[in-house]
Formats: sequence, C-alpha cells, structure tokens
Amino acid sequence: MPPVPPSSDAELQAEIRRLRPLFQRAFVLSLIAGVLALAPAVYMFEVYGRVVDSRSMTTLIMLTLLLTGVLAVMEVLEWVRAHLLRDAGNRLDERIGQRVFGAVFLLNLMRGQNAGQQAMGDLKTVREFFGTPGALAVLDSPVSLLILVILFWIDPLLGWFAVLGGLVQTAIAYLTQRRTQQPLNAANKAALAAQNYVGNSLRNAQVIESMGMLGGIRQRWMKFQNEFLLQQAVASDHAGGLASAAKSVQLVATSGMLGLAVWLVLTEGLHAGLMIVAMILGGKVLQPIVQLVSNWKAVVEFRSAFGRLDELLRQFPMAQERMSLPPPKGMLSVEAVTAGPPGSPLAILRNVTFDLPAGECLAVVGPSASGKTTLARLLMGLWPTLSGKVRLDGAEVFAWNKTELGPHVGYLPQGVELFDGTLAENIARFGEVDMAEVEHAGRLVGLDALVAELPEGYLSRIGDEGAFLSGGQRQRVGLARAVYGLPRFVVLDEPNSSLDELGETALANLVRYLKSKGSTVVVVTHRTSILAACDRMLLLVNGMMQAYGPRDEVLAALAKAREAQAAQTTTPADRIARRPATGSTPAI
Repeated sequence: MPPVPPSSDAELQAEIRRLRPLFQRAFVLSLIAGVLALAPAVYMFEVYGRVVDSRSMTTLIMLTLLLTGVLAVMEVLEWVRAHLLRDAGNRLDERIGQRVFGAVFLLNLMRGQNAGQQAMGDLKTVREFFGTPGALAVLDSPVSLLILVILFWIDPLLGWFAVLGGLVQTAIAYLTQRRTQQPLNAANKAALAAQNYVGNSLRNAQVIESMGMLGGIRQRWMKFQNEFLLQQAVASDHAGGLASAAKSVQLVATSGMLGLAVWLVLTEGLHAGLMIVAMILGGKVLQPIVQLVSNWKAVVEFRSAFGRLDELLRQFPMAQERMSLPPPKGMLSVEAVTAGPPGSPLAILRNVTFDLPAGECLAVVGPSASGKTTLARLLMGLWPTLSGKVRLDGAEVFAWNKTELGPHVGYLPQGVELFDGTLAENIARFGEVDMAEVEHAGRLVGLDALVAELPEGYLSRIGDEGAFLSGGQRQRVGLARAVYGLPRFVVLDEPNSSLDELGETALANLVRYLKSKGSTVVVVTHRTSILAACDRMLLLVNGMMQAYGPRDEVLAALAKAREAQAAQTTTPADRIARRPATGSTPAI
C-alpha cells in the first residue's frame, strides 16, 4: 500500500482503507512475482550445476522452457498488479471526486475565484500515483526481505553485506526526502501562482492590450515562473545527485557481493553455482530502495497532494442531511447581524436588524463600501454571519439546503457570470429546460429583441461567460435567470448598472410584476429610478443602518436631514436657490 501521510479523523484515509482489498491483492501478486523473479538465479544455478557437468542438451532445453514460462507468468502477474493499482486510483477518484469538487466550490465561494484550483490537480496526482514506479517499489519491498533471508541461508556474511548496502540506501532515501521536500513544495506553490496569474490575465486580455500593459504583466508572470524553475532545479539537482549515488551504491554492492562470494568459494568452499546466485540476488535486494529514491519526486508530490486534499476535506466536511423544509413564502427577517468576509474577523456589517413582509420590495441604498453587497450575499445564504441570523420564513438561510432552496430564490450579483451553453440553458440554470418558462422570463426582462437577432433564438450558444453578448445583454440574461420560474425571494445587486433608460423602465415593471405574484424582492441600487417600485428602503452607511422603513418616510427623513445640514452651511438665499422642484426625488 502506498505511503499515506499521518492524519487523524481523515475522510480521505477512510476512503483509502476501503480500497484495502485491491491493495492486498496487489501485494499478494507482488509476493508471487517476487518469488518468480528468483527464477533466473535458480536457472543459473541449475545450468551451472547440472548442464555444465552432464552436458545434457535436453536438460538445458527443458530448463530454458521452464524459465520462459515462469517469466511469462511473471509478466502477466505484473500486468494484473498494475491494473489493480490503476483501478484503485480510479475508484478513489469516483468516491471522492464529487466531494473534492464540492469542497473546491465552497472554497471558491468563500475566498474568491481560483482559491481551490490546485485541489483538482492534487486529486489527479493522488489518483495517478498508484500506478507509478514509486508505488510499485513500496509493494516490492517485502520481496527484498525474502531475498535477504536467502542470502543469510547461503552465508551469513553475504546477508550482512546486503544489510549494510540496504542501510546505506536507506540513508540516501532519507537525505533525498530531507533535501527535496522544501524546494519541491516551493516549486509547486510557484507553479500554481504562475498558472493562476496567467488565467486571471487572459480574462482581462482586452484591458491589457488596450492600455499597453502586456510587458508589465509578462514580466510579473516571469517572476513567478522563474521562481518555479529555480526551486524545481534545486530539487532536481538534489534528487538527481542522490539518485546517482543510489545507483552507484547498487552497482558497488552487486560487484562487492560477487567478490565476496568468490572469496567464500576460495576460502570456505562455497558452491560455485551459489556464487552466481548470490551476485544476482545482491542486486535485487536493493532494487526497490533504488527505485524509490529514483522516483522520490513523485512520492513527495503524492504526499503533498494527499495532505492538501486531506486538509481541504476536513475544512469542508460532508454536509449532514437536514430535514426538508417547505418552499418559502418570502418572509425575510434579519436579526442583529454582524458579518464580514468568511474567515476574516473584519466586520463589514454591524448590528443590522429589519423585517420584510412577503410580497414587498426593499431598496438597499448607501454610498460605496457601505456593506450593500455583503448584505446581499448574506440574504442569499452565501456567507455566514459573525453573529446574528438571516431567516427566510423563520429558517436560517445559510443552513438551508441550497439544492432545495435554489428553485425558490433568484439572485443577480454585481458581476453577472454566464456559462458556455445555450441562452435557454443559462436562463433555466442548466436544469431541465422549460421553454415556456424560459420565454416568459425573457419577455419579463425585455430579451425579445436579442432573441430575434440570434440565429437559433433561445437555442443559440452564447460563448464562455456570455462572450458573444454585450454588458447590457448579459445583465438582462442574468435577470432572466434570476426570475426564471417566478421564485418567491429575489435579490438583485445593482441590476440597472448596465441598463439604458428603457431597460430601467423594464426593470421597474419587472419588480412590480414580481410583487403582484407574491415574490419578495430586495434591490441593491445607487440609482433612484427603481425606488418608485419599492415599498421599503434601507440606508446603510459604513456598515450600519442609518434609516429603515416605508420608502416615502425614509426619503422624507433624508430630505429633512439634508435641509438641516444645508441650513448650517449656507445663507437663506442659497437655500432658496437649492430647494428642489415640487415632485422631484431627492438623490441618494
């Protein structure tokens, strides 16, 4: 069984243990193949002891045929063993692949894009290690003990000579681990940093090209790449030098074993055939250790990848099954919520409390960096709170099973993310496409003109991240996705940031329509045009509630506050000149 880093209460180790029957069968095959691998030595002994003395061609032919059959069987066993180990890797991938994907998704959700990108590569490294020479060397190690016993049986001096060679090889393996672990880990981190930097840069290729930033971006990438190459070169130099030393020790040990065996023939009367056998076995006893040292890079990468996956799965344990809840009606309750980015003690929102009845619309306004987007994420259950609760129909949103809750909620983030697929698939959230609902959602957000221009209508592919659409079109598609199926709770974060005047009118009509169907709507906005469709209003400043209540009352209170502030800093003539016209809406 491959070496597994120590870890307590590890889900990944439990999955490895479930594969134990496959490893046991591979181990048994390794023992059988190891015994059969002694056939050339036995063949040499028999040829020297029987054929040379008897000069019997028949004996030589029969021994050769027998050796050929044994070697053929050994090759079949090796193939079966390799197949078992590959099967073990594939089964491990099948059992934890979805768990790793889910954990990576949660990590990206909490910490941003590419936070868990390395985990999928780690899964590939762990899966493929089981078929590498390093893993096979671990399975072949017990055969070395069998060979050692045979050498002691031939002559104790030969056995102790082999033990000495094994100790030297073990010391080389230990030095290899000590000298390559740190640079290989640093090389892996630098390689990941370079890969992430390239991916992020390519997504902003238009900005880089238009403003001549390519030289600086490339230079920064080369910094990551050079660090990776430097650390990899250091590790390769150490590993290569020690691997050469291991091979040299093996050659010296093999030659020394032959010389020692000849000396025993001359002084102790050792059988000449056993001299040849001892030489062959002396090389085989050290072979697994040499192979392990030669492939130490793969062993180090496996251990590092295994440790990172183990930590990831423990950081995001498997979700416990929860009692199913009825579909929400849309009654929202925010109870003394203090919150910030996951994993950070920094509080962006502080002590926010309000209730929103089902079927009403709340406008969340405030200056930049006041916590509006953080509140939107909390309302959708994307981020946990530091204290307080966000409840929908009395149930905590963050703990709600999103697979059950998802069809009953809609969300439009500030940065609209679309996916490679058809327009209909994106609107239908990549579930079962109900074309009637897709077309209804499209009409609600004003997609008719766009659909008419597309060659295949709603069945047209829109490219990765909606590359074939403009910013305003992507926002409308995101809106259509948010309202697909008329969810009971909808959160829209800056839904009109890329909309023209007609689009804003359509957005206001959409909010009114959703309310008429009983949906609860929260709109985060900087613009005042949408306020006419909202029932309530929440003003956030520096993460704290400054005002909350019916829209008109909050607007009136804000207008009075501005007038009072203006009265302290201006003359009466200035106040008359700045007084807004009758019926105008104060700016937010």
